[in-house]
Amino acid sequence: MKTILTTLIMALVMTAFTTSAAAQKDSKSQRLSREQLAEVQAKHIAHSLAFDEKTTARFIDTYTQCQKEIWALGPRLRSTPNNTEEQNEQAIKQRFEMSHKILNIREKYYKTYSQFLSQAQIQRVYKLERQMSKRLEKNRQNGKRKGPRRPESMR
Repeated sequence: MKTILTTLIMALVMTAFTTSAAAQKDSKSQRLSREQLAEVQAKHIAHSLAFDEKTTARFIDTYTQCQKEIWALGPRLRSTPNNTEEQNEQAIKQRFEMSHKILNIREKYYKTYSQFLSQAQIQRVYKLERQMSKRLEKNRQNGKRKGPRRPESMR
């Protein structure tokens, strides 16, 4: 009887640990890829603007292609402290170059959007895109923060 009870308790403990480990693994794997995130953003924008099915499909495809081209340029350049004047100058010039490339891509896709969206809709797309970017950046910063978060009323 004692052996059965011990075995049963061990089985329950192992099940509990296995379930906990699986739940942690699932939460990590639920992180969206860049492509999935772009598609979610595009769907959100299309829903917000109440596009019909045909326009939604075309918008999602166009938006995700635009994002892929921007990502293909490489990571955004970050400032690093304690650079020399020459390093700072080079970094600034690299940021200008990256900005020009992004602008060229955005102009290209503006022309594509203009084929199936009104100017007011395009304006709204850009506004929603900025709002989402700000929200993502804020979430990213909050995720990096160490220690307890301040209550909303104290911010």
